Amino acid sequence: QVQLVESGGDLVQPGGSLTLSCAASGSISSIGTMRWYRQAPGKQRDLVALIIDDGTTKFADSVKGRFTISRDDAKNTVYLQMHSLKPEDTAMYYCNAIINHYDFWGKGILVTVSA
Repeated sequence: QVQLVESGGDLVQPGGSLTLSCAASGSISSIGTMRWYRQAPGKQRDLVALIIDDGTTKFADSVKGRFTISRDDAKNTVYLQMHSLKPEDTAMYYCNAIINHYDFWGKGILVTVSA
């Protein structure tokens, strides 16, 4: 049974930094593109960043220059490094990955940016 589990969510002050992790576990033969999404209360779930298995990355305009995404294929883990956090970054953050050619989602983790 393949699972994705996010960690690292927290309450952080505006201007602060936080790193989210998402680890895949189970019977894994391949991991393709890995993505982070977020969903604020009352809003749709939006793509934040993605990283392809060749290392190519893409970011939403709202986080460019503040967030980075990386992956450790030896650990089946993807990271989202978030800097210069703003209150509008407050949301549930979800990990998504193509594993064994199937689409998997984590359950999400809360990031709150507030003074």
